[in-house]
Amino acid sequence: MKRLALAAALTLATALGGCGFAPLYGQPGVTSNLAAIEVEAPQGRTGFLMRQHLDDAFARDRSARAAYHMQLALSEARYPRGVRVDNVATRYEYVLTATYALTTVPAGALAKRGTVRVELTYDSADQPYASVAAQQDAQDRAAQEAARRIQLELAAWLANGAKPS
Repeated sequence: MKRLALAAALTLATALGGCGFAPLYGQPGVTSNLAAIEVEAPQGRTGFLMRQHLDDAFARDRSARAAYHMQLALSEARYPRGVRVDNVATRYEYVLTATYALTTVPAGALAKRGTVRVELTYDSADQPYASVAAQQDAQDRAAQEAARRIQLELAAWLANGAKPS
């Protein structure tokens, strides 16, 4: 079974290599430009989480001078779902919308802007601590997913020549 999987992987790698496939992060300048993005997030827990996840996603190099500055704006909404007979929600939908503007440093010219929206649900327990923990976990998961989507948008933009939007 392992031999079959290895043979299939080698065949796929050979086929993709022959057609000119190149990984996104194999493109010149993508990784180094992502590492040179300085993120400025709004105050608050979700802003802190977004900046943390973006710094991790970009592999931010703090020893190097930033080439880009990212300004983030966040919008959060929480909607009750699954309401019980006593009108208490047992499930919530959490929506995080992150709007970003990427400017060049030091000129400050707008290079790229975009918006990502993440929607997820979480259970709300009757115990107060469990309910707060579930909500905070949802914020963290949404921030991580929004950071991943922003990272992919910017990596594709950089790989395609980084033309201002």
